[in-house]
Amino acid sequence: MFNSLTDRLGDVFDRLRRHGALSESDIGAAMREIRVALLEADVALPVIRDFIATVREKALGQEVLRSVTPAQMVVKIVHDHLVEVLGGGADGATSDGLDLNAPAPVGIILVGLQGSGKTTTAGKIALRLKQRERKKVLLASLDVQRPAAQEQLAVLGRQIGVTSLAIMPGEKPIAITRRALETARTQGYDVVIYDTAGRLHINEELMLEVAAVSEVARPHQTLLVADAMTGQDAVNLAKAFSERAAITGIVLTRVDGDARGGAALSMRQITGKPIVFLGTGERIGALEPFHPERIAGRILGMGDVVSLVEKAAETVDRDEAEKLAAKMAKGNFDLDDLAGQLRQIRRMGGMGGMLSLLPGIGKLKKQLGDANIDESIIKRQEAIISSMTKSERRNPKLLNGSRRRRIAGGSGTSVQEINRLLKQYQDMADMMKKMKKLGPKGLARHGLAALMPNAGFRH
Repeated sequence: MFNSLTDRLGDVFDRLRRHGALSESDIGAAMREIRVALLEADVALPVIRDFIATVREKALGQEVLRSVTPAQMVVKIVHDHLVEVLGGGADGATSDGLDLNAPAPVGIILVGLQGSGKTTTAGKIALRLKQRERKKVLLASLDVQRPAAQEQLAVLGRQIGVTSLAIMPGEKPIAITRRALETARTQGYDVVIYDTAGRLHINEELMLEVAAVSEVARPHQTLLVADAMTGQDAVNLAKAFSERAAITGIVLTRVDGDARGGAALSMRQITGKPIVFLGTGERIGALEPFHPERIAGRILGMGDVVSLVEKAAETVDRDEAEKLAAKMAKGNFDLDDLAGQLRQIRRMGGMGGMLSLLPGIGKLKKQLGDANIDESIIKRQEAIISSMTKSERRNPKLLNGSRRRRIAGGSGTSVQEINRLLKQYQDMADMMKKMKKLGPKGLARHGLAALMPNAGFRH
């Protein structure tokens, strides 16, 4: 989401670092370029003015101009102010960034325009509360405007194992709200998520309906779900809902697209309400809590290793990892193991998703682009392995020419792709054998170089 802003700010800071000692004119020029970068990122003008004024005042302080590394001091000032602008979590927030500190059933209302992703977000939040907070969640669709909207939420509920309120044709939103609340109270639900109807634009009818539903549900949280690609309109959207719907937080969806990132900066500053979640993809699990410090680090090219580690911890199958470690220790590694590693990479968002969280990756964007990393390769490689027999996966030496042609036909790939996959597998298998031969002491003595192809090592 912040790629263009990251690139522009990176260029500004690179030029500052080349100056060594900074003058007021250097900082003035940098502030003008930062202003342009924020404008290009679709940040609202009032937010840009406040941002530049605050950063300029701090950057012109004598402790910066006389610092041994003034450019680094300016980067720190921008980083700290970005964190401040992006804001912190709500009071009483859980590890997921959502405040549930209220008597059960806790009501959460999702509001926003049509097409912003409210229904999908309702399912994503319900899944996180079920898995992480061990909450019993009830989903209730109040959207009687959009055809099949209620059925869509019911389908999502069945997919994630969360109950959705039974659909009664012709029932109005207020009646649905009362029934959902009564069901939650009598059947012991911890949380009720109300998915309200959206409109193509902000209008009085939408606001009145949200107000009426809120009057009945008395929600603890009212979350504005907004498309990150909204751009400058994000300010008007956030302001209208903040004034009329008493929102308590914001969920930004489609942040994995080519949004410029301005919505995140603008909506938080204009409403004063925290961004609670980011929708990072279409998958039902593609929702992550919003951490201002981590997002500021991503914007400035510092990476987000903490999120990468957390993502790994969430997606790694511990039993599978322990079995693989035991096989690696014995020097055994077959194509089933490779398939497991490919699944792990895909669960973590693919190579692109993992690399985007590493520090300094912005400097390597050109090289990565030249490398032409194709995320679909992982799926094709999984398809190739799935098209093999059990014996072929365990003993790839069986894969002669006719078998490879059969697998290519079954997986919709080519023999050349199968050959590349087998070469990749063989390299990994060779590395496993070297690990076994070296043992822990040998690895400690020779380091990773001993595992590299053709590196050679001493016994």
